[in-house]
Amino acid sequence: MRISSLSLPLMLGLARSSAAYPHPEPEVILPRQSDSQTKADAVKEAFQHAWNGYVKYAFPHDELHPVSNGYGDSRNGWGASAVDALSTAIVMGNQDAVQKILDHIETIDFSKTSDQVSLFETTIRYLAGMLSGYDLLKGPASNLAPKSAQVDALLTQSKKLADVLKFAFDTPSGVPYNNLNISSKGNDGSTTNGLAVTGTLVLEWTRLSDLTGDDEYAKISQKAQSYLLNPQPSSGEPFPGLVGSNINISNGHFTDGAVTWNGGDDSFYEYLIKMFVYDPKRFKSYKDRWVLAAESTIKNLQSHPAPRPEVTWLASYNNGQYDLSSQHLTCFDGGSFILGGTVLDRQDFIDFGLQLVNGCEATYNQTLTGIGPDSWGWDPTKVPSDQKDFYEKAGFYINSGSYDLRPEVIESFYYAYRVTGKEIYRDWVWNSFKAINATCRTDSGFAAVSNVNTAGGGSKYDNEESFLFAEVLKYAYLVHAEDAPWQVQKGQKNSFVYNTEAHPMRVSHT
Repeated sequence: MRISSLSLPLMLGLARSSAAYPHPEPEVILPRQSDSQTKADAVKEAFQHAWNGYVKYAFPHDELHPVSNGYGDSRNGWGASAVDALSTAIVMGNQDAVQKILDHIETIDFSKTSDQVSLFETTIRYLAGMLSGYDLLKGPASNLAPKSAQVDALLTQSKKLADVLKFAFDTPSGVPYNNLNISSKGNDGSTTNGLAVTGTLVLEWTRLSDLTGDDEYAKISQKAQSYLLNPQPSSGEPFPGLVGSNINISNGHFTDGAVTWNGGDDSFYEYLIKMFVYDPKRFKSYKDRWVLAAESTIKNLQSHPAPRPEVTWLASYNNGQYDLSSQHLTCFDGGSFILGGTVLDRQDFIDFGLQLVNGCEATYNQTLTGIGPDSWGWDPTKVPSDQKDFYEKAGFYINSGSYDLRPEVIESFYYAYRVTGKEIYRDWVWNSFKAINATCRTDSGFAAVSNVNTAGGGSKYDNEESFLFAEVLKYAYLVHAEDAPWQVQKGQKNSFVYNTEAHPMRVSHT
């Protein structure tokens, strides 16, 4: 059943309301028989709306400014939103968008930019976006790209990009610099690199080696990773498997023992188990480190707010002190535990992952918009005076009420649904999508908002991050879409594994 854009607001219940969430059901009840298809089509419509706005006002620049209908080039001007949108357009079967993106990627000159380049951001968005497109279009979605030369160009361009970036690893230890000047082969002079920024390269660079037959990319990324798998000194590993936040570029040693799953550290842990999914023979040691980290996390970092002891979040730890705060970014954690649990047949990990999923849902269903805040806390000694009533009811207080079109909560709902099959998680994705559509949608796309606990979300920020295309709309669609080779599977049946930007890459043994 197709939905016209005119009927969407009624069917999605998009009218803004100052009533507390959850909102009342819309009067038009979706027919149960075609429920999933109807919802999948609604997400497709949202993608098309955002894509049309980007093409009209911003293409081939990096991102749309969805309030002023301008554009930005925060990712070096190579067309980040287009490249980031490719794998989502593919899984949605959007051939027009796929073709326009393929036409664009052929023209990119990755050797030219006037801005500093982030090794991490460029890897997870551009390199992964192209490798994922290659894997999908060479495999289960080959019908979407009639010109095989354009598919081959995805791999050619991936190699060219990596060749531009690889000087970053040319350091005494092999731990790379992140902030690069590709013209001078210089850097920002940092003496340390972060845990996530160092530890979230290995999947993409290894995949590139496996596809090209040139093992240089795998070797340099895995050498950088080796310092994280064998942390020195011992103070850099306060709990087994849980390591500090910063690594000395000159010798690979950890410079602190600050442990967290929050932004800056997050995707290091994500990639440990995903590398095992990618190739369980080559990356068994990565799995062993993830298991250590997961077990230590359950033992040492799980935390429950006093007003709502049934809720579970992850605290941070540094030098004997715990910080009782978390972030939207951290909410990938439930999905990570669920993935690890199903792949390793560890029900305890799945169960803990579902607790974390419930905790992230608890941040969504307490706000006026139905969207969770960017960061929150539950330390009873730090409750702001104007949030005491909210804290007692919700179990948390809001540190930053903004929403920057982040995907992590929906991502973990997706994993919960795919592994358990329980409809409640699909319903939570739908509720989140409706809330985002109601709060963030503009005439040309979707905008970040300033305060999720204000009716309408407060003010809108004039920027649309490329991960709206890559992640939010992909996960919101896939949870309602039919099974496919790129969908997450139970157990060790995955044909694809998702990078941290939600780009599915074919695992090495299929």
